[in-house]
Amino acid sequence: MKSILRSTLLAVSLTALSTATFAAGNLVISSNQSDEAPRAAFEALVEKFRAANPDINVEFNTIEHEAYKTAIRNFLVADEGPDIGMWFAGNRMAGFVADGLFADISDVWAEQGLSEAMASTEPSITFDGKQYGLPWAYYQWGLYVRSDIMEANGIDQFETFDELLASCEALRGAGIAPVTIGTKFLWTAAGWFDYLNMRTNGLDFHIDLMLGKVAYTDDRVVETMTNWRRALDAGCFIENHQNYSWQEAQPPLINGEAAMYLMGNFLVPNLPEETRGNLAYWQFPDIKAGMERGEDAPTDLLFMPGNAVNKDNARKFLAFASQPEILEELAAATQLLPTHKDAAPLDDPFLNAGAAVLAVSKTAQFYDRDTTPEMAKVGMQGFQEFMLNPDDVIEILEELEEERERIFGAL
Repeated sequence: MKSILRSTLLAVSLTALSTATFAAGNLVISSNQSDEAPRAAFEALVEKFRAANPDINVEFNTIEHEAYKTAIRNFLVADEGPDIGMWFAGNRMAGFVADGLFADISDVWAEQGLSEAMASTEPSITFDGKQYGLPWAYYQWGLYVRSDIMEANGIDQFETFDELLASCEALRGAGIAPVTIGTKFLWTAAGWFDYLNMRTNGLDFHIDLMLGKVAYTDDRVVETMTNWRRALDAGCFIENHQNYSWQEAQPPLINGEAAMYLMGNFLVPNLPEETRGNLAYWQFPDIKAGMERGEDAPTDLLFMPGNAVNKDNARKFLAFASQPEILEELAAATQLLPTHKDAAPLDDPFLNAGAAVLAVSKTAQFYDRDTTPEMAKVGMQGFQEFMLNPDDVIEILEELEEERERIFGAL
């Protein structure tokens, strides 16, 4: 009887040991890259990791992109979550970080030398001096300019805001709308606020404002709006922009009725080949000489959930994915920019130009990614209203400050 019992206990112990050993060799990845090209790119990455780590059993699960936005809120608060997830940098991750749902991966950053290699995107995933994500791709915003129109009107690439305003006046005098924009869905106006605020007050101030640490009635925000008013007074923007979506604002650029569009690089594939052939990417110019130029560069990332089971393997995967050649392949497959300074972008003139700018810039995400959804909604409504009724600027800022105080609290 003792022999049978001893054999049974031994079998149970071996089974438990085997299960524990197998569990230690697991890695579960939850992906939101459901479109064909990015899904294939991440599947290829997983296969390379498997080949380099044959002792790790990798489970790769893809959830439809929009459904993932709900799924992440469930798996982050479960008893056990996946070991790797995907999300967005900036304020879109800040709440999860504050609640302890994203794990600190500063050790991976330090071991892989990423503070130097990913200097452009590090601020967007850093909270209280610690890193909580691995940016795998991003894309630039900037002025997409009809260089043929500029050349025909004797306008060279401008380095200062005053030169931009002068070009607006010259183009308007020639019967050309300087800047096309569609603010029907509000967020395009926020792009102008981002750049004007970063060029007026710097990136750090801009991020503090996004995080509710600065009042919208602060004199520095008023100065930003004053600079925006200068652009309105110079006739920079097309008329009736509030009636157009961002896509509906493209025809003036295509038809040569407008010379510029402040937009993300996703604009370019929408344009006809002839238009792309006459298009150039210009960095938004300086307002204050010598101020470091912040740039909007929405960023996608990998992260380790706080409830991950196999954290050592998660760190191995993050270190593997941070290699420049891996990030180069991911970005090429998705036609985005790689986040590592040693990874070459796809050989595309606009991505090449964006890579050169972002390589020497610190980045923000975008107004509606850097602040809370509630603040973003009210803020973007205020920016559109300002473009239509600039004399109401103080009243608009006071309304935004009331909302900021409701959401973030009194200063």
